[in-house]
Amino acid sequence: MKRQRNRGRAMLAALAAMCATVVVLPGQAYAAGPPAYSFDPDAKNVQGAQLNAEASVLQPGAVYRSSIEPGEKLYYRVKLDSLTDAYVSAVAVPKSGGSVAYGDGITVSIRTLNDSRCSSNQTTFGSGETPRPIAAYAHRTIGKGTSTTCKDAGPYDVLVERESKPTSSPEAWNLELRFVEEPALKSGGPTETTAPKDWPSATPAPLDVEAQKRTGGSSYYDATSLKTGEWIDEIAPGQTRFYRVPVDWGQQIYASAVLSNTTTDTTEFIGNALTLSLDNPAQGHITDTSLSYAGKSATTALKPLPPVAYRNRYDYSSQVSTLRFAGWYYLSVTLSPKVAESYGKDPIALTMSVQVNNEAGESPYDGDPGIFAVTEKDKELAQSGDSAPKAAKSATMQVVAAGALGTGTVLVLGLGAWTLLARRRAAAAGGPGPVHQQPPPFGGPPQQGW
Repeated sequence: MKRQRNRGRAMLAALAAMCATVVVLPGQAYAAGPPAYSFDPDAKNVQGAQLNAEASVLQPGAVYRSSIEPGEKLYYRVKLDSLTDAYVSAVAVPKSGGSVAYGDGITVSIRTLNDSRCSSNQTTFGSGETPRPIAAYAHRTIGKGTSTTCKDAGPYDVLVERESKPTSSPEAWNLELRFVEEPALKSGGPTETTAPKDWPSATPAPLDVEAQKRTGGSSYYDATSLKTGEWIDEIAPGQTRFYRVPVDWGQQIYASAVLSNTTTDTTEFIGNALTLSLDNPAQGHITDTSLSYAGKSATTALKPLPPVAYRNRYDYSSQVSTLRFAGWYYLSVTLSPKVAESYGKDPIALTMSVQVNNEAGESPYDGDPGIFAVTEKDKELAQSGDSAPKAAKSATMQVVAAGALGTGTVLVLGLGAWTLLARRRAAAAGGPGPVHQQPPPFGGPPQQGW
């Protein structure tokens, strides 16, 4: 019984600690500048190698942290079988206070040990020249269009290259690396090996809904979940907000961003003041768009994209081929630090509009689809707005609370059993019962004087 009591106290203490929150008053969140990128706390540190023979091996399903200097070409390694499609992504995170030039960015490729390239993708910061987290991925796929030299089982090199102009900040960029494998297909499907040519390409009508408050995250790891709707947030100069939207097979995603006006008298024009970007569930970059700002309300929207389909991968356009699987699609919004020079450092109101159209189709995979699916839990998170870590914390709190409640019930039942037993003993002895006795310490004898 003593062990049960100690366990109950420990669980209640853990619950109290997890329930503790830090209250941030308006304006305090940006006192020290925009929050830093939130790396996955489970990410393992790994060192990129300049020689492929010294490359560290990445494990499927794992997340890694690394870094890359200007002009560096770093090797990592994966071990692949002859049946599975594989994806390796790199998120480059420059310092928010630094500078980048047009054309700066990262390139990720997967190569054989003979240096034959299986695939390669590059993502740059664009003409806005704003330092922000950017993602690129490479894949080794077995299907149509894949070189025969990339279909064999064995080790493959992952090469991450950084392009930086001499005028850019020389500091190292942090890297977040992910290696995921795509599930096997069901027997007999899908069999089409050409990308769809006809799909709804018109911009949908604006939503007729009331906008709701929802605060974006600071990385892919803690991105805030969204569903179809209008979402009000705020963004500070130099800050990047992250959101994620569940998009199932056959569904189309549309997104736009509106930057509010300010109350200042300044009307200075800032080109590419805000960038809206979209990435797929494997952190493969799909597309981005930007808006200019002069102190008045301004908007930008992603161009219409095709419905999510397995056969999209056979298209030569990356804006189509990256929409190849269901799951969480990531939206990120970055406000240029140049905005602070004319309009101050305070955050500006931001409205995100998201639409996910069409009924969900059937998964083509055999067995567990992993991250390439939209589950009922995902839909619940999109409804509530929880991020992945917030949802995990909530689930842990429920387990702890249930455990503490269960332990408390055991303690009450134990005390009730002791009282009943004491009364029976007193009745058998002809005594007055335990009303003048104090409940014992657990495991100890009754005490007088209660």
